[in-house]
Amino acid sequence: MKHLFRQGKSGKPVFLLLHGTGGTEEDLLPIAEMIDREASILSVRGQISEQGMPRFFKRLREGVFDEEDLVYRTKELFEFLGWAAKEYDFDRNNMIAVGYSNGANIAGSLLFHYEDVFKGAVLFHPMVPMRSLTLPNMTQLPIFIGAGTNDPICKPEETNELKVLLEEAGADVYMHWESYGHRLTESEVSEAKKWYTSKY
Repeated sequence: MKHLFRQGKSGKPVFLLLHGTGGTEEDLLPIAEMIDREASILSVRGQISEQGMPRFFKRLREGVFDEEDLVYRTKELFEFLGWAAKEYDFDRNNMIAVGYSNGANIAGSLLFHYEDVFKGAVLFHPMVPMRSLTLPNMTQLPIFIGAGTNDPICKPEETNELKVLLEEAGADVYMHWESYGHRLTESEVSEAKKWYTSKY
């Protein structure tokens, strides 16, 4: 998978950066820098091209995922993470997902499919990846969700549904609401940094 890796300070987490639709592996680098400039970075580019825009999995239309492809791409990314940990010699158990929009959705899908896949997750404007799964145990797993009260793509009802599903699996979910639609704002990232500093 097309990606970049940057070694951070020893013992610090590895941020898995997952961009939104149309993004690249460069997009979330400033976000990672804002949250923890000493963290290592593994940033991945989505394998799917939708009208020339990179994505992590196919969709049937806006807001409707191709679930078969989502399952396949989730497994593909999961296996890539195992490869990357060996290739770059980092602790696979010290990885925190940082995803926006489509990237937050594939991160959510990894959480829905695999136990202990992350040490924590920062999900900016995520949706519910799938509704047909029994979720793995996420006891005390720290998850930050940034969302928009007026997000036209990811409605507040869906954000709340995701929060409930994660909490029912045992996760420790912190919600932050803004009113800038689907945009990822500096104030939202600042809240994520505060949350991250309190947890790690």
